[in-house]
Amino acid sequence: MSDLHVTRLGDHGSPVVFCHGLFGQGRNWTQIGKALAADHRVTLVDMPNHGRSAWTDRIDLVAMADAIVATLDEPTALVGHSMGGKVAMLAALRHPELVSRLCVVDVAPVAYRESDEFGRFIDAMLAIDLGALTSRADADAALAEAVPDPGVRAFLLQSLRREGDAWGWMSNLQVLRRDLGAIRGWPDDVAGTYDGPVLWIGGGASRYVRDEHRAAMEALFPRVRRATVKGAGHWVHSQEPAIVTELLTRFLAD
Repeated sequence: MSDLHVTRLGDHGSPVVFCHGLFGQGRNWTQIGKALAADHRVTLVDMPNHGRSAWTDRIDLVAMADAIVATLDEPTALVGHSMGGKVAMLAALRHPELVSRLCVVDVAPVAYRESDEFGRFIDAMLAIDLGALTSRADADAALAEAVPDPGVRAFLLQSLRREGDAWGWMSNLQVLRRDLGAIRGWPDDVAGTYDGPVLWIGGGASRYVRDEHRAAMEALFPRVRRATVKGAGHWVHSQEPAIVTELLTRFLAD
């Protein structure tokens, strides 16, 4: 897989790599990354098919995990949200010698049931006539019916970039739409355990981390500790950055 675009913050301390979720970019973690950079060497990664990283012809969580590991040259703490959390878990399971500790944010090592939500988001994004687009506000209005939450729309529109007079999406929407099943899924042939420390952060109002997922998590990550952020939804780190920063600060200092 092609090289990944990264942003580095901080010049001393232990290394920490952040893996964002679907539709995101490394910069989604900038606020928290900057807060940790006083004591850690922080790397914010644009995942494949997102941001400024290369596009591929298919979505493969294992290949993405190996691409993240290829950026590591010493044991490193991995932090991953949603899709990035699955990638970080697979990286730890496949290359435990290079993962010093793991933080998984609002996702579990399970195959989720099919949902129309993300597919609806992508369909609405693809339906925008970029050639006729005159402003970001027009794009926001075009998404309003399919994506009624203004915060989610703002997040999705971070991937809309203008270069000269041309607008384009920084996410590989066609492939992401086709391969949503791979992102929702979990590889069948995952073996072994990761025996390092694991922090599992979930949003109290999110459906992605439930009590029924605990057995699957503990089977693969026996040293897992769970923290629930009350009132937060799936994008926990965006909704409650101060709480997530505090949780990570303590976890990385243990």
